[in-house]
Amino acid sequence: MTIGFAPQATTRGSSRLFRNLEPAEWTAAGIPLLANPREVVKDLQFRHLPTPVTAVVAVFAPEGRLVASASFTGSTGAVDGWEHRNAILAHLRRVLPHDLRRRTPARTAMLLLCRDGPPGWTEEDGAWMWGLRDACGLHGLRCGAYITLTREGWRVLGENRCGRTPNSGHLSERTGGVAAPGPHRAPESLRRTAAR
Repeated sequence: MTIGFAPQATTRGSSRLFRNLEPAEWTAAGIPLLANPREVVKDLQFRHLPTPVTAVVAVFAPEGRLVASASFTGSTGAVDGWEHRNAILAHLRRVLPHDLRRRTPARTAMLLLCRDGPPGWTEEDGAWMWGLRDACGLHGLRCGAYITLTREGWRVLGENRCGRTPNSGHLSERTGGVAAPGPHRAPESLRRTAAR
């Protein structure tokens, strides 16, 4: 008798294998709606100047006020959310104390991904969604919206809300193609507010 390990499946037989969420799974998770997604996108774009392959994680208080945010360069083409989860969690820890002592999450984290390509869902988006959901659970936050920002505009995936402006093209024109800055911490006043 031979004892060995079965080879790992190389097909997308299960989204769990790749830690990736399908659109239906994301919709079924009951993600809270943003009151005004266009204004949220405009604000985060102004603060972080994202260019393609930039992710922005933002945390909001229960009343909808931005508490903290951070931007970072995401890996391209990854369809396993593990890597994305670790990056999101690392940046959350840099800008915001965790809420793990609370019985139920009070603050909500969302993710804006500036990328090339079509605005619709991709497997890479599914990996980011899984990463956001898992990072929120590990940091004691509610999982919020996932938004893509492309040359065609912005889109809240899992919802039927999108718009042509702002878009990633407007930013390139405004900055002259300058790359997005590295990780950002919220202003000191926001960090103090978040710690209360």
